Amino acid sequence: MASICCGLTACASKTLKATPPTKPIAKCECGPNKNPVKSSDSSSVQITEPDKQIIEPKPVEAKSTDIKTADIKISDYGLLKPALWEDVDGLGQTKQNLSDLSLSWPAWMQSCSTLINKPMWQKVCNAAIQLNNQTANKPSSEAILAYFKQNFSVYKTTNIDGTDSGLITGYYEPILKGSRFKSAKYSNPLYQAPTDLISVELDSLFPELKYKRVRGRLVGNKLVPYYNRADIESEAAPLKGREFMYIDDIIDVFFLQVQGSGLVKLESGEQVHVGYADQNGLTYNSIGRLLVERGELTMANASMNGIKNWARNNPSKLRELLNSNPSYVFFRELPAGLPGPLGALGVPILGERVVAIDPKYVPLGAPVFLSTTEPNSAKPLKRLMMAQDTGGAIKGGVRADFYWGDGNEAGAKAGAMKQTGKIWVFLPKEFVIK
Repeated sequence: MASICCGLTACASKTLKATPPTKPIAKCECGPNKNPVKSSDSSSVQITEPDKQIIEPKPVEAKSTDIKTADIKISDYGLLKPALWEDVDGLGQTKQNLSDLSLSWPAWMQSCSTLINKPMWQKVCNAAIQLNNQTANKPSSEAILAYFKQNFSVYKTTNIDGTDSGLITGYYEPILKGSRFKSAKYSNPLYQAPTDLISVELDSLFPELKYKRVRGRLVGNKLVPYYNRADIESEAAPLKGREFMYIDDIIDVFFLQVQGSGLVKLESGEQVHVGYADQNGLTYNSIGRLLVERGELTMANASMNGIKNWARNNPSKLRELLNSNPSYVFFRELPAGLPGPLGALGVPILGERVVAIDPKYVPLGAPVFLSTTEPNSAKPLKRLMMAQDTGGAIKGGVRADFYWGDGNEAGAKAGAMKQTGKIWVFLPKEFVIK
């Protein structure tokens, strides 16, 4: 899901602050893709971003009109434009939209559990707690709407080119069958973060590389790229001893890495939440896109279910296909009893009430109003959501990833969602946009 490195199982990887080298560690060509382009020097360390990788998308052809965000310097939240409350498409305009506000309120209280520690959010979060206390934790939708209008200003998200529509995709929490012990049935490991994985934050060296980092391992006194997927899953098994869970199906492990978190069902009946701990820092390559390029799938079938069906029909080709994506995600066991997986804000996220956003353009934790359509449909989907998560593929001002919850039904919706939408952001009146 998101890049969270503390929890029940502490991450063993090291995070460092960069100090000025005599020449750059790596060339960062950060475009609109999930990860920056590698330097032409194949020995350089890959620069990546805090990652939550999303559902394998259907291949999309690049358009010549696309604008690379790396070519234009924009300040944090610089694509937010002041708007009017009556401009928000669907906010309280129908009985359904109004009633939905009360269903989104618990997610807002989750945001406030951590935002209250930030000066610009303290007043609005204290007001939310007061409203909760006055209503036995069940404020009416009318009271919620009045609360937001009284305490917040509304902004419309835009793209670099000034347009106000963008891509809305979906993600979910898969449910897997697993065991704490390896067996013939459960043979595919989930690894904890390696002890030799080093992560270097770059913003202290290059302020324009905020949210960027390099990952690698030390060989002598040199930082080199970390092991790729093929290395990790080879017979040499360089991470042997870091296994903490075993899954019955390797393709399910792969898509768990794509999603970033999941729920593992053990034969005892116990259910264990596993969440993102770190990743190896190498480029994410879409296996769906590769299957289309090879003529193995059509673009219409290159969804998660289409790829899973291909995998089960082509077991002899599967390992080579998976190894074409060198990116590898490590996990940790999360505390028992969580109502949902942990997002980038560090709080449990609730199905159909949370989106992942680009934190450069939308403050993490903020309430956002999403106006889009249901997956593969023209049916309106207009809802108050909370920006509690991030993702390596979620880049730009009008860009969101809709969290559908857990299980197969949520997975089907997430896999089908590739809609156009608009986003409004609610910020405290005290919030200062530089």
